[in-house]
Amino acid sequence: MCGIVGILGTHEVSPIILEALKRLEYRGYDSAGIATVNGGALDRRRAVGKLVNLSDRLVHDPLPGRSGIGHTRWATHGGPSEANAHPHRAGPVAVVHNGIIENYAALRTELAERGLAWESETDTETVALLVQAAMADGAGPVDAVRATLGRLHGAFALAFLFDGQDDLMICARRGSPLAIGWGEGEMYLGSDAIALAPMTSVITYLEDGDWAVMTRHGATVHDAQGAVVDRPRTRIDTAAAQIDKGGHRHWMAKEIAEQPAILSDTLAHYLTPQGPALPDGVDFADVDRIVMVACGSAYLACLTAKYWIEGLARIPVEVDVASEFRYREPPLGERTLAILVSQSGETADTLAALRYCKGQARILSVVNVPTSSIAREADVTLPIHAGAEIGVASTKAFTAQLAVLAAVALKAASDKGALDAAALAAHAADLARMPALVAQALLAEPELQAIARNLAEARDILFLGRGAMYPLALEGALKLKEISYIHAEAYAAGELKHGPIALVDEHVPVVVFAPSDALLPKTVSNMHEVMARSGRIVMIGDADSLQTGGDGLWRQARMPQGPHLWAPLLYAVPAQLLAYHTAIAKGTDVDQPRNLAKSVTVE
Repeated sequence: MCGIVGILGTHEVSPIILEALKRLEYRGYDSAGIATVNGGALDRRRAVGKLVNLSDRLVHDPLPGRSGIGHTRWATHGGPSEANAHPHRAGPVAVVHNGIIENYAALRTELAERGLAWESETDTETVALLVQAAMADGAGPVDAVRATLGRLHGAFALAFLFDGQDDLMICARRGSPLAIGWGEGEMYLGSDAIALAPMTSVITYLEDGDWAVMTRHGATVHDAQGAVVDRPRTRIDTAAAQIDKGGHRHWMAKEIAEQPAILSDTLAHYLTPQGPALPDGVDFADVDRIVMVACGSAYLACLTAKYWIEGLARIPVEVDVASEFRYREPPLGERTLAILVSQSGETADTLAALRYCKGQARILSVVNVPTSSIAREADVTLPIHAGAEIGVASTKAFTAQLAVLAAVALKAASDKGALDAAALAAHAADLARMPALVAQALLAEPELQAIARNLAEARDILFLGRGAMYPLALEGALKLKEISYIHAEAYAAGELKHGPIALVDEHVPVVVFAPSDALLPKTVSNMHEVMARSGRIVMIGDADSLQTGGDGLWRQARMPQGPHLWAPLLYAVPAQLLAYHTAIAKGTDVDQPRNLAKSVTVE
């Protein structure tokens, strides 16, 4: 997701906006720019690539002004170039935009008929041209923006500056998040609280469809119908929003290392020695079906939870990719519980799925940002308490999601009477052990780093697992693809002979997640099928399973012995570390992999 920052300030804003944009680099971007109003004159600077290029540009070509908007762009319409970088300008207006304007082509045709030409390939420039056209027809800035918003189809967060108006900024959101920050004689705008944390601790989150007129003295917020509304101000924990790598080389490394502490904190919110401790409103007694919806790693956390919930509570669970869910129009019902999982709480497809479920099923969300759109619109929300996750490849948020969903599975089993008190307490005790076991798993990093140096030479890698290790195999392949750019696929190990084994030869490493659980003999049999065809097995297991694996393993890494039920929490660590060190060996950008954004707020 792109980043937006706006300031109506009392000091020169370009360096402040640039610093705020740096705090949004983790979202992923390919160009950046800033526009200001100085002495009534609108001007801008843009650059392709990292923010250091924009910084260099500003040193040689300064951009004065105490009112400004800035943007980091992740390309959708039109490739990375200065012409396609934001802010876009058309006559008296400059605009920055997150999202996609779906009807931009039709609007461009209309604008062309008026003789208005565009300089970029983007959908965003169409917004600026519409405002310019309305102002040319005699509308003031506010009326021009209001008229333009009514013409737009799609998702957007927008911020506008105007020539000759150094105390005016207009913003709007539909789908993409946007927040207003309050200061003393200053006002701020940002696509999330992290960008605004150094400047203010008081935030107003705009609701979907809202637009606002901002001056240095405050903001007037209008809803989608144009009525003036009073949106609450929220005080944010600025200390929690402060971010640094804590001495680690990469954000991903820091966030992998944080997992024992994060898991301990997460479980402290949802677990007691007797069992789960979920908030009021989470009740499975009359639930006869669960639908889980998410994207990316969150989807794989849901696939893992399906094994837990069905196994412990005996409630049928369906897991859907959010981008497909609402388009197949699945039937729901009053005894259906929809569980939506999203790190950011702003994932566009997951949010759309939530809105499809409204009025048809009860909705539980599992998010990392309790002020997010998904959190606000769900019936009940369970924050994962992972703290800000900066690395694009999810690590601590994934395991924290697993921890919360494990507590959900125990609560479902308790409400359904599927476990007696002793069994519930035993499973809770095993779950409470997992932070310490994850800390032990991190000690295997040197072994995994050595394996990763070998994996870095491969063009294709297979991941295998059985039972709840199958979603972990999917997660391992996803992580590797995301940050090392090596082609990787994952399969349930039993599916190997139904096609994928045709790929196996001496050049294809096969990574197998294999704790010593009830399915281990089947997994070992699948491994020997690979080895019989000269395949190179990388076995990740505990002492017992590695011994059972026998001779012929190409590489191995040892995990601590732990409760088999909750093994996915443990085996997430080697999946992450293999991907991380493979990417290091290949020299790719670990924290900001190409073509990826941290939070996807467009469909």
